[in-house]
Amino acid sequence: MLAFKKKLLMKKLLRYSTVCLLLLTAFGSCKKYLDINKNPNAAEEPPISGLLANTTYNTAYEVYSASNYTSYYVQYLASPNPASDVDIYNTVDPSTTWYRFYNIMTDLYDMRKFAVQKGQTDHVAISDILMALHINMATNLWGDIPYSEAFIGVNNLTPAFDNQQALFDTALNMLDAGITLLQPINDTTIVDSTSDFIHNGQTSAWLKTAHALKARMLNQLSKTNSYSPDAVLAELQNAYTSNRDDAQVTSFEVRNPWAQVALDNAGLDLDGWLSAYFVGVTKDSIYDVFDPRLPLIGTITRYGDYRGTPNGKGRTGTGTENKESYLAVGGWYSSDNSPLQIITYSECKFIEAEAQFRKGNKNTAYAAYMEGITANMEKMGVAETAITDYTTNPVVAVGADALTLQRIMAEKYVACFLSPVTWDDMRRMDYDYKGFMLPQNAALNTFIRRLSYPVNESSANSAHVPDVQLTDKLWWDQ
Repeated sequence: MLAFKKKLLMKKLLRYSTVCLLLLTAFGSCKKYLDINKNPNAAEEPPISGLLANTTYNTAYEVYSASNYTSYYVQYLASPNPASDVDIYNTVDPSTTWYRFYNIMTDLYDMRKFAVQKGQTDHVAISDILMALHINMATNLWGDIPYSEAFIGVNNLTPAFDNQQALFDTALNMLDAGITLLQPINDTTIVDSTSDFIHNGQTSAWLKTAHALKARMLNQLSKTNSYSPDAVLAELQNAYTSNRDDAQVTSFEVRNPWAQVALDNAGLDLDGWLSAYFVGVTKDSIYDVFDPRLPLIGTITRYGDYRGTPNGKGRTGTGTENKESYLAVGGWYSSDNSPLQIITYSECKFIEAEAQFRKGNKNTAYAAYMEGITANMEKMGVAETAITDYTTNPVVAVGADALTLQRIMAEKYVACFLSPVTWDDMRRMDYDYKGFMLPQNAALNTFIRRLSYPVNESSANSAHVPDVQLTDKLWWDQ
């Protein structure tokens, strides 16, 4: 945290400069907030629209940043390098992701504070919703994190770490607060649509997102005594009803970051390789059905088929011979304007399917399961005939009586491609996915359960950084 605080001034100046250039018309003027004589930890009268633009835009980037680790742990992607640290569960240094989290959370803290002072309740609500999301994501990565002492500024450069379970409750309370603030018919302020990268200023959409995020969080309790499928389903009643409701960012300064990964790989800066497991799931070698989404995601090899790279094994040969499949340039997830998804209608339908299944309502669970598949395929632009062929295949169309939790999670795995939430799911399911195995050359003898803390944080704030192992389970994963 000390290293983070030391870098905060320069990072804030750079960050606001970037966003100002990106959304000059939305910000009006950023001159006042970029005054280098002002303390960035005690900003006076910042542009609320600027804070909104920065936090909504970068929230989607934070999902991407987290996915740079989780996508390897759940074997969506595989490193082209043999025995890569992220592939084989070695300790990594996630400093960039950590700093991104706290940069955004600091801005959310500021946005809420100034919005309260100005009586802008909609902005207070949005800051609460996004702060809850970040707390949930961060604690699902690391466990305990700084929060209650994290935003004091230079008066405390070594904040204590808050308990992850207590922070889970804090995040739920924030979602409840945001929901309450968004419910009055006559809002006291109007959210600038050009500054809101996620929902274009539509507070009704933010209300749905708050309920969707709360359903996701409550569903994460499936291994605990606190789990209530009824509570999950109650939130879903007020969440998304179609793909149009999805929380996502589709406008970028240059391009979607996954598009950059695909372009880099095409330029022989190797990255974005599809895992052998993901290709096996979608190609037909694991579930004996070809998924029409695969051609929209990955490239065809020199052999005219799809081939993934085993995690931990790395490339065969030079890695430049097109022997394996990669994120496709112009693919659905990796084109310049592909959406960076935060939470979606499709995910909500799979949450519903799981909750109904755990409640014993197989017919309702099956309907939600099928809708989750169809919604995701429709959003990706899969041809109607291909959707029908897939959803009527006996491997997929198992019927309500034969539906299993493993089948629900298998389809959710594909529909939530590149989402960090899949790592939450895999830990909740104890990695019980058909054909899923430890990576080759794994540094651990069991599946990874948490991300390591940043090296700088461990050094500068050693008195407070928890002493944990990568195999230590989070509180909801016992």
